[in-house]
Amino acid sequence: MNKNLIQGQTVLITGASSGIGKACAEQFAKLGCHVILTARRLDRLTAVAADLKAKYGVRTTPIQLDVQKNDQVEAAVNKLIDEGIEIDILINNAGLALSSDKFQDAKVSNWEIVIDTNFKGLLYTTKAVLSQMLKRNRGHIINIGSVAGHGCYPTGNIYCATKHAVRAITQSLRIDLMGSAIRVSEVDPGAVETEFSEVRWEDKEKAKKFYQGFQPLVADDIADAVLYCATRPQHVNVAELVVYPQEQASLTDICRKGEAPKGLFDRVK
Repeated sequence: MNKNLIQGQTVLITGASSGIGKACAEQFAKLGCHVILTARRLDRLTAVAADLKAKYGVRTTPIQLDVQKNDQVEAAVNKLIDEGIEIDILINNAGLALSSDKFQDAKVSNWEIVIDTNFKGLLYTTKAVLSQMLKRNRGHIINIGSVAGHGCYPTGNIYCATKHAVRAITQSLRIDLMGSAIRVSEVDPGAVETEFSEVRWEDKEKAKKFYQGFQPLVADDIADAVLYCATRPQHVNVAELVVYPQEQASLTDICRKGEAPKGLFDRVK
């Protein structure tokens, strides 16, 4: 890995208060980048930013931001531009799932939050940042998708739909930017143990149970993959990187010790 390829660059990360976003902030700060951390939980962001600045001596900028709100996204990015801050790498990480209901039983309010965060939030942030990348003809957009964007599973409905949409816009954006020096990548994790499942089910024990019987990925594994994409030479664009834990063979197939094959969520019903 060539540290010099990104040292001193500015990286904006959405959903940076925990999980994969926080792990990405740590990895990029370690390599000497200015990290802009955005999320809704300002107290957590401030703590993460202070910790990274103390450990690595880099510039850190925490910004309270709800990517569901386009006016907030535009205002935040415009303020950075006014301050002369140019974003070299955008990591669209903010995302969530709410519940695991069958389509016919799901709450429309949950659908709206998932769609507004996972897909529309990614669109808003990319649109706001892309204009300055185009002016400089330089930049890298890295979207955190999911293996849920490669298939479907029972009760996955809207979450899977948003991750299929992320995959489609990533591919379309790469085509639209063809001829420029702006790279577009996607990293699609399999089962990663973060706060994701706790948020989904609002139940720590249920989330913990899902990850029992096999060794899941952790946030640092995905941050490593993101860093790999970002540190390739300029002529190399990693279009799509799918990362599974060893015991996961596909979207719905996980080998748990001592258990016969089951559906993805059968053990947590």
